[in-house]
Order: sequence, then structure tokens, then C-alpha cells
Amino acid sequence: MKLAFNLSTLSVILMLTGCMVGPDYHRPTQSMPLAFKEAKGWQQAQPQDSVQKGEWWQVYQDPQLNQLLSQVAVSNQNVAMYAAQYRQALALTDQATANLYPTVTGTVQSTRSGSASSGQRTTSNSHSAQLSASWELDLWGKLRRQAAEDRASAQSSQADLANATLSAQSTLAQDYFQLRILDQRIALYQKSIDAYQGYLRIINNKYQAGSENRATVAQAQMQLQSARSTLLGITWQRAQYEHAIATLLGKTPAEFSLAAAPLTATLPKIPVMVPSKLLQRRPDIAVAERSMAAANEAIGVAIAGYFPDLTLSASGGTSASELHNLFSLPYRVWSLGPELSGTILDFGATKASVAQARAAYDAQVANYRQTVLTAMQDVEDNLVELNTLGEEIIAQQASAQAAMTSAQVTRNQYDAGMIDYLDVATTENSSLSEQQSLLQLQSQQWVSSVALIAALGGGWHAPEQ
Repeated sequence: MKLAFNLSTLSVILMLTGCMVGPDYHRPTQSMPLAFKEAKGWQQAQPQDSVQKGEWWQVYQDPQLNQLLSQVAVSNQNVAMYAAQYRQALALTDQATANLYPTVTGTVQSTRSGSASSGQRTTSNSHSAQLSASWELDLWGKLRRQAAEDRASAQSSQADLANATLSAQSTLAQDYFQLRILDQRIALYQKSIDAYQGYLRIINNKYQAGSENRATVAQAQMQLQSARSTLLGITWQRAQYEHAIATLLGKTPAEFSLAAAPLTATLPKIPVMVPSKLLQRRPDIAVAERSMAAANEAIGVAIAGYFPDLTLSASGGTSASELHNLFSLPYRVWSLGPELSGTILDFGATKASVAQARAAYDAQVANYRQTVLTAMQDVEDNLVELNTLGEEIIAQQASAQAAMTSAQVTRNQYDAGMIDYLDVATTENSSLSEQQSLLQLQSQQWVSSVALIAALGGGWHAPEQ
């Protein structure tokens, strides 16, 4: 009957371990529109089966960009830091899960002692071996809530890693496109400087022959030096973008260089998905949502502080003066028993812990909702910018072409002796300015394109189920 009583008692205890205090987690609702406000004119792109999931930069079809961005996840030190933090979070999760199971420890001890009295010396040996086990029964779900909290925190850390990787990749892509546009601007200024030097030689020759005045020479010299000054400014800007790319790749500026080259990338047509898909794609939203889930589990851990802890412990071992008798039956000892412990009076400390946990959860809910709102704003901002830039670039292309035509006409008129060089300088400067403005708009278009992809969570291929 005693055995039956113990088994039934143990069954009741095991059934009690299914109880969990505290609220179960439910993701808060967030109002989401059915379509983006600024999505006018965008069309669904045809996905490329050859593009691997996650390598969103391949849509630009630029081999150099592909080669650079593939190094970010491996070499970027900021990403490496988040990767280490994620591994740490996984280890904490394993530790919390291990607390759900019994702990078994073993001890083996052997000592030799002696004493001296009245000139006589005595020695004795003592040998012991003990095996003990303890198990904290999770009656109120505290340990399971803690394990769930650590799992959610690990998932949040994983999303932090994804967010850091996406941020570094998108920043590098934006720097790369701006650097390539600067290559075009530098090439344009170099071409203009070559032309200005040619005109200056012609004007100097005319001045020496007495057919041009000193003011015209000064005008041509000013135009040339102004272009050289601007070129130097653009050159150091390019160098800084090159340095930034090196840092994103985990290298020093001295270890990295990127030769000047034309921009051969293709600007993709980015599809606009249903806004709710952002909740599955953006890593910063995942961070906020998992942090909210962890905060919810922390409430249950705090509430469990109101209830006592029950620990089952058992130990057994042997002790003998002779090593060969250590495992003999007469020398064996054992103990078995439960331990119930709980707080009787804490002057509101547990209540304060619960209130703190609930307030922390409310803060995470607000942070989650704000993150979603910010994500929607990011997409809308980049959509309206790209839509506007497309139209602005078309208009600027027409303006730049008209300025180039005007500059060509005035050059021909000057060569024919019909006008002064001041008119040539004016139209040449206008043409150069219009072409530079066009390149700056195109640079912003590439930057906004990358920003939109990042705002959509990095690409738009549906996640694998």
C-alpha cells in the first residue's frame, strides 16, 4: 500500500507540472493597409529562378557588386559581433532547457589521517563514494516560461544578426553605386577639362596674335581652374566611399581599392507586395516581435514567485575504511525526500517584480507597433522618392540634352567668329552643370532603389515554407 501511495502521489505531482501561471502570448493586432499609398505605376517583376534566396543584390546584375556583397556576412566585424551574440543566446536557451530536467552529481573521496598521543601514532583511512540527484518540479511553469523567454530572446538575437547583415549589405550597395556615379562625374569633368585646355590654347594663340583681349584669356583660365577644383572635390569624395566599402568588408582602407569603371548594373523594377508581408520579411520587426514575446514570458516567471518551489532529491553512497569494502552492502547509505520552499513575507517585492514585468511588456508592445509604423513609412518614403525621381530624371535628361545642343551651337558660332568666348563659357558651364545634375539624380535613384529593397526586408521572393 505504501508503494501504491507513493506512485499515486508522484502521478499527481507530474500532472501538476502541466500548470503554467502567467499570460499566454498572443501577437498584438496592428492595422495594416491593403496596398501601399505610393505604389502607383509599379508592376510585378518576374522572379529569376537562378537567383538564390536572400541574395537580393543579384537583381542588379553587377558582377563586381555581387562579389563585394557576398563578403559582408563573412568579413564585416559588426555582423561578426551579432553572430557571436546569437551563439551566446542559443547557449542560454540550452541552459534554460536543461533546468527542466534532473541534475545528477557524483563525489568520490579518499582520505588518510593520523594522530599521536602518549608517544603512540595511529593512522586511519576513509573512503567514500556518493551519487546524488535533484529535480525542481516545474509546478507553476516558471522554468518553462524562462526557457520560452530565452528562446524568444535567441530568436530576437537571430533577427538582430539578420538586421545587421542587411544594413551592412544595403549600405555597401549604396556606397558602391554612389562611387560608380562619381566615376562618371569624374570622367565628365576630365573630358570637360581637356576641352577647356584646348580652348585656352586657342585663346592664348589669338591673344598673342592680337585678336583676343586679356579678359577673354582670364575667362578661359577661370573656367579651367574652376573645373579642376570641382574635380578634386569629387575625387576625395570617391576616396571616402572606397574607404567606407573597405570598412564594411572588414578591411583597412590601405588593404582595399576599387578601380574606376563604368556602371553596368541594371536598375530593377521592384514589385510592391501586400503590406502585411512586411511582418514576415523585415528583421527589425522580427526583433521587436520576439522581444515582445520574451517580455510576455517574463511576466509568467515573475508571477511564479508567488508560489513555492518543490524539489525532489535523492542520494546514495558508501563509506568504508578499507577500499575493497567500499561497495559492500553493510557500508551503503541513502536518502530520499522532497523539499518545499517559498517566500512567506517579502513586503511587496514579488508584486513589484510582476508590475515591472507587465510594464516592460507594455513597452515592448508599443515598440513593436512603432517599428511596424516606421517600416511602413520607410517603404512609402522610398516609393514616392523613386516614383518622383523617375519623372525628374526624364525631365533632367531633356534639359541636359538641350544644354549640350546649345553649347555645341555656341562653340560653332565662336569658331566662326560670330560671338565672344564669354557666350561659349556660359553655355559650356550650363551644359556641364546640367549633366552633373543628371548624374546626381541617377545616383539618388540607385540609392533609393537599394533603400526600398532594404525596407521590404531584403528582396521580395516568398519565403520557403
